[in-house]
Amino acid sequence: MPKGHSVFRCSECGAEQPKWGGRCDACGAWNSLAEEPVGRKGGKAGSGGYRPTGLPPVRLSAVGVGGSERWRTGLNEFDYVLGGGIVPGSVVLVGGEPGIGKSTLLLQCAARLEGAGIPTLYVSGEESPDQIRLRAERLTVDAGPVHVLGETRLEAIVHHARTLEARVVFIDSIQTTYTDELEGAPGNVGQVRECAARLMRLAKEAGPAVLLVGHVTKGGGIAGPRTLEHIVDTVLYFEGESTLDHRVLRAVKNRFGSVDEIGVFEMTGTGLAPVVDPAAAFLAGRTSGVSGSAVTALLEGTRPMLVEIQALASKSGFATPQRVATGLDQRRLAVLLAVLERRGGMPFGALDVFVNVTGGVRLIEPSTDLAVLAALVSSVHDRPLPSDAVFLGEVGLGGEIRPVAAVERRLGEAARQGFRRAFLSARSRVSLPGLDVVGVEGIGDLARRLAA
Repeated sequence: MPKGHSVFRCSECGAEQPKWGGRCDACGAWNSLAEEPVGRKGGKAGSGGYRPTGLPPVRLSAVGVGGSERWRTGLNEFDYVLGGGIVPGSVVLVGGEPGIGKSTLLLQCAARLEGAGIPTLYVSGEESPDQIRLRAERLTVDAGPVHVLGETRLEAIVHHARTLEARVVFIDSIQTTYTDELEGAPGNVGQVRECAARLMRLAKEAGPAVLLVGHVTKGGGIAGPRTLEHIVDTVLYFEGESTLDHRVLRAVKNRFGSVDEIGVFEMTGTGLAPVVDPAAAFLAGRTSGVSGSAVTALLEGTRPMLVEIQALASKSGFATPQRVATGLDQRRLAVLLAVLERRGGMPFGALDVFVNVTGGVRLIEPSTDLAVLAALVSSVHDRPLPSDAVFLGEVGLGGEIRPVAAVERRLGEAARQGFRRAFLSARSRVSLPGLDVVGVEGIGDLARRLAA
């Protein structure tokens, strides 16, 4: 019998190399090559035979309009992120840190779908059915009718899904699933890619929706080959600090809805509960009359979110002052401090600077620059900012304040939450009833208006 051999496959681009190297020759990624055993399949090579597909080509105009159906889980935030519910025949990948609540979220979805008359199959390669039952007893929703299966072999999973005629299949997780047709341990590059591809074919041919749980690496990406995220229809990341109650479900890829939509959940003793008013969820517990606190409005997908930015500037006890940022890029903070010192005349060379975004939110878009600067100015002068003010604007290297996108939608949400003043770029032409818009030209103008 011919002996199998090994190849080294890049986890970023999927390219093969005959021997290991520190750098992939195809894409240039470092430390991305993993050994993958390759077994020889039976059959003669070069026989020239092929198996045609059972579906002939059709014109796009002849395809029926029947794909608008969606299965709603009853978890409003989960359905919102997916674009209105689970699409039949779709493949959804849910990634997140260990213990963040991925399995609990999908078990709740399975229970609600089963209660709505949609047959489901929950497959776990990490927990036994007895352990799943213990976790299900803590939930408020009845998960008793859900079919559970403790299995990691892909062929058995597909067989049971077809036998039960399940319409939604949950697999926890894709890294523990393996197929007999490939050598190698579960979780390696080849096993993850092949299992995901076969589950995708199951969804497209038989019609059930497949939801996969994916582990994440130290860098925050989903473990496995990069092709895994290309194969699936939707990629969701479950984020949040394990010490906090709020969890954020973010869509980074969605073929059936908007990208970058987020859903906010609260972790309770009885499972994950959707937050009724996510836009104001991260302002809960905010105290007024304290210096170094500013509010800004993010735009997550199509949903505006209000978050609090806290800053503290204190005299440094070391020769090199500290720069600590939580929820904000350290390099962005360094740029803002340099602009504030050069253009605003506020020295920070002898001050330790600490910036925190409450609720575990990460600031990515530059529209929050003005709020960070306002919090820093307030902390340096130890003078509280107006409690009913919101700050929106991008700060340039010249100290100018630039307008931001979708400012009307952000200000509309701020007005709904009770804010009455908005500090914006002077070039922003916007007015809302009940909201006093304050135009700011640059950093010096901002400092003068805050001191007034």
